Amino acid sequence: MMNAEQPVEGLIQKAYNKLKASDAEGAAALLDKALQIDSDNKEIKHALKSVNWWLEHTARVNEIKNPYEKGGFILSQLKQYYSFLDIVADNYDLCQYAVRRYVFSSALSCFQDLLGDGVNQHDPGLLLLVGRCYKGVGNYDEALKYLEQAVRFKREDGETLAELADVNALLGEASTAKALFREAFFLNPEKIDLRAMESEMVIRLRDRLAQEKNYREEELREWIPVYGRLWGVFSVKRELKPIEFGRLKQSIFTLETECRGNPKQSALLKPRLINRYFWLIDYYENKREDPELIEEVLLKIKVTDPEIYERYIR
Repeated sequence: MMNAEQPVEGLIQKAYNKLKASDAEGAAALLDKALQIDSDNKEIKHALKSVNWWLEHTARVNEIKNPYEKGGFILSQLKQYYSFLDIVADNYDLCQYAVRRYVFSSALSCFQDLLGDGVNQHDPGLLLLVGRCYKGVGNYDEALKYLEQAVRFKREDGETLAELADVNALLGEASTAKALFREAFFLNPEKIDLRAMESEMVIRLRDRLAQEKNYREEELREWIPVYGRLWGVFSVKRELKPIEFGRLKQSIFTLETECRGNPKQSALLKPRLINRYFWLIDYYENKREDPELIEEVLLKIKVTDPEIYERYIR
């Protein structure tokens, strides 16, 4: 006689397969059937809530005729979905993997046609979205191709660099990933979606920092490069060009002024300033400058945040 749990497990897996194939309605029907067999199964309840959330929030997606807007709308729901998951609290990895496949494959089908004739191959925004979608469906090689193209057009965009770093990490290119993440969090930490990062490198850094410090999400993004340096995660550095060194000095002066004049924003400005102090020290060390210059920067770090200073000089 067949174990009662076997058909339920089979229905759940079939539902996940339907979801990964972009058939959310079919997945919901299978999960409803499974719930009738086992009404106390927490995974079924969680999966059904997740699938129904997406069906509800994308019910009118087919009314959007422009494929770019349609794909963009699907991806735009992710932030709300993450908030929904925080409320639900339960987390089933197989379910959420299937949901990600559903979301990104649905969006990707909208964007792919736009790239078909080559007209939009130079649109960095579209290339970023396509690369992000390929990452989301697990095709990292294709994701890498599109994200590298996007970076050629937006070299100083933290969001694009972070996605490229994430894919490199997922492909096992740790050294490249560390250098790119360090760059991305230097340029535009506020633009990086931490929930969109899939590599263990950033997930562990984010989770550890979230556990040890009671930072808000926007603060967490600013502190990640600081602790990434202190904990040896963002350890791969590059030499700054003279013009970049000039920009670094100017940005430090601007942030110092802002910190003094706007103490209410110090929670965000302070970690960004400290990160730039780290970059300045790296530059001086690489150029074998007078050690007194480094001591001056260390003193500024000590005044700005004594705890970070103590951690740094250990």
